[in-house]
Amino acid sequence: MIDGILSQKKLFVLDMDGTFFLGNRILDGSLDFIRKIRKSGKAFLFFTNNSSHTAAFYQQKLAVMGCVVTDKDILTSGDVTIDYLRREYPGKRVFLLGTELLRKSFLLGGIELVEQKPEIVVLSFDISFSYERVSKACSFIRCGVLFIATHPDLNCPTEDGFIPDCGAMCAMITASTGIKPVYLGKPYKETLDAIIHVTGYSKNQIVFVGDRLYTDIAIGVNNAVTSVLVLSGETTAEDAAKSSMKPNYIFPTLRQLADVL
Repeated sequence: MIDGILSQKKLFVLDMDGTFFLGNRILDGSLDFIRKIRKSGKAFLFFTNNSSHTAAFYQQKLAVMGCVVTDKDILTSGDVTIDYLRREYPGKRVFLLGTELLRKSFLLGGIELVEQKPEIVVLSFDISFSYERVSKACSFIRCGVLFIATHPDLNCPTEDGFIPDCGAMCAMITASTGIKPVYLGKPYKETLDAIIHVTGYSKNQIVFVGDRLYTDIAIGVNNAVTSVLVLSGETTAEDAAKSSMKPNYIFPTLRQLADVL
């Protein structure tokens, strides 16, 4: 029955870190999964909440691993945030806590970045995080400036273990200011809306595949979209059993998922 339901789906939205690769190592079965998707005439879209890099960066990273895609096959929470700012807050001045790659993406997307008197503070997965800039962001937020985060992930999986992600950084700012951010990325509807807009598929044709219950699976559960949990990254089988956030299906890796398509 599993293969019958999944075979009817048209678009598989794949998480990256912890699902398709881990650090700089491609995970077992990932390339087989892409080959199976292409052979069956279905489509895939990589979507990552990791906003520290751009689609072009991930395109090159995947190519080194033997997975050749175009930058149109990849979306990030940074892309969703740019789209959201342009639609909901056009022309607003933004103080961005983010990597240089993300800064360039914001500028190319027409977002005005400022260091003083911003109207919005945006926090991403900033691996160049500095105390000075965090202090500035907190001061702006205390004065009533809107606080937006690209995604809520607490940890980013690497080959050497987990490192603090955007959600953990937000928690520090919230502890200091008492203000919680408006979160984008998975599991929020803005991400599903962006995927539908970019691909043209309806939500009934989409499957979200990933390793995190509170993002990859939650976006499916919260928006009535089929979800598949893989146990190759953050979530263990024990975590899944205890959680109230239940995926439609669970597989050890993408290899086993490919086997039922």
